[in-house]
Amino acid sequence: MGEKSEVLFSLFGVLDVTGEVITMWILLALITVVCLIVRKNLSERPGKFQNMVETGVEYLDKFTSDILGKEKSRKYFCFLASLFVFIITANYSGLIPGMGLTPYAKAPTSSFSVTIALGIIAFVFLQAAGLRCGVKRYFKRFVSPMFFMLPLLVLDEFVKPASLSLRLFGNVFGEETVMEKLYEILPIGAPILMMVLSILFCALQAVVFTMLVSIYLEEVTEEE
Repeated sequence: MGEKSEVLFSLFGVLDVTGEVITMWILLALITVVCLIVRKNLSERPGKFQNMVETGVEYLDKFTSDILGKEKSRKYFCFLASLFVFIITANYSGLIPGMGLTPYAKAPTSSFSVTIALGIIAFVFLQAAGLRCGVKRYFKRFVSPMFFMLPLLVLDEFVKPASLSLRLFGNVFGEETVMEKLYEILPIGAPILMMVLSILFCALQAVVFTMLVSIYLEEVTEEE
C-alpha cells in the first residue's frame, strides 16, 4: 500500500530503520523533553508557555469529557491525550521544509506501519478497558441483542482499528504525495497553498482519530 519505505539500516539485524522511524524517534524525544520541562517548571503563577500547555490540556479534557463524561474522561485522559499529541505532532512534522523529499526524514503517519501500530494499540486498550469493566458484560455485548449477531459484532471489533489506521494513513500519505508532485511541477506557489490547507487537515486528522477512539471507549465501557 503506497510506496515501500526505504530501509536505511537495521538494528541488531531485526529492526529495519526507515525515515519515518528516525523522525518518530526524534519527535518522541522532543515530546518527552517538553513534558519534563513543563513538569519541572510548574508554577502557581504560570508563564506564557505553561499557560499555553494548560489551555491545550483544558480544551482536550473538555473535548473528551463531552464524549465520555467527566469521570471516564479523567480515567482515560492520559491515553487519549498521548494519542492526540503524538498524531498531531507526527502530522505537522510533514510540513517541515524538505520533509518527504529525502528518505531520511518523513512524516511517521505517512507510513502504514505506524498507523496500523496506532490502530493495534487502540484496539488492545479498548479490549482491556472493556474487560476491566466486567468480563461477563464484555462478552455479553457480542451476543446482544441476538446471539446470531456474534460473528458480525466480532468482525466489527477488528474493523474499527483497521478503519482508524487506513483513514489516518490515507490522508497523510495522500497529502504528502500531492505536495511532492506539486513541488516537482511548480516549486513556488502551489506547495505553499497546500501547506496552508495542511495546517487545518493535520489537526483535523488527530481530532478525528482521538474522537473515534473516545466513542469506541464509551461503547465498551458503558453501563448496562
